[in-house]
Amino acid sequence: MLHGYAPSLLNGTLLTLALALLSLAIAVVLGLAAASARLSRSRWLQGGALAYTTLIRGVPDLVLMLLVFFGGQLAVNALAQQLGFADYIDVDPFVAGVLTIGFVFGAYLGETFRGAFLALAPGQREAGLACGMSRWQVLRRLLLPQMLRYALPGLSNNWLVLVKSTAIVSVIGLNDMMLRATQAAGATREPFVFYASAALIYLAITSVSELGFKALARRLAVGVRTGAL
Repeated sequence: MLHGYAPSLLNGTLLTLALALLSLAIAVVLGLAAASARLSRSRWLQGGALAYTTLIRGVPDLVLMLLVFFGGQLAVNALAQQLGFADYIDVDPFVAGVLTIGFVFGAYLGETFRGAFLALAPGQREAGLACGMSRWQVLRRLLLPQMLRYALPGLSNNWLVLVKSTAIVSVIGLNDMMLRATQAAGATREPFVFYASAALIYLAITSVSELGFKALARRLAVGVRTGAL
């Protein structure tokens, strides 16, 4: 049915998953940093985080992808010339894709985490400090576990959107699942078969992800009274 392109689609799927997971890791780090900056007392940090979340969420992902890939390539080679390197440096599409998608979804997760932190009782931080905990211990033992419970619905939704957004990396030449499906469709002249296969693979990834997030939600809800959220 797939005319021998099944292994190629499988390899592309593995690359897509790696791209999505690494992008999520970067997005979580940036999201926590943005949320912390938005909630800080520094106006500079608040303004910088607000500019980041507002601008990034307002620009299409595809535009940012092209800006990072082509603009970053120009910047890297300009810097290399200044440092005396004569050879042209190609930016790896995988690296560009991970950085761009992680940077984009860091803005979305920043707002998700900020809302989750605001949902916590304000006296918990002071109570933890009064018990002799350091600020890091208060964050790690008290705030982050509870924040994750509130942030989980938004985090799961952003993950599902992130997985689907990985399809745009095919425009910069990354040999992911979408590009492999496009190549197979062109070679066999059966676009419906391969694009439908790609759609089913994305659906399978998101469906399994939803099951995983539901299991995590049940785990985080242990010991929580019904209706407390």
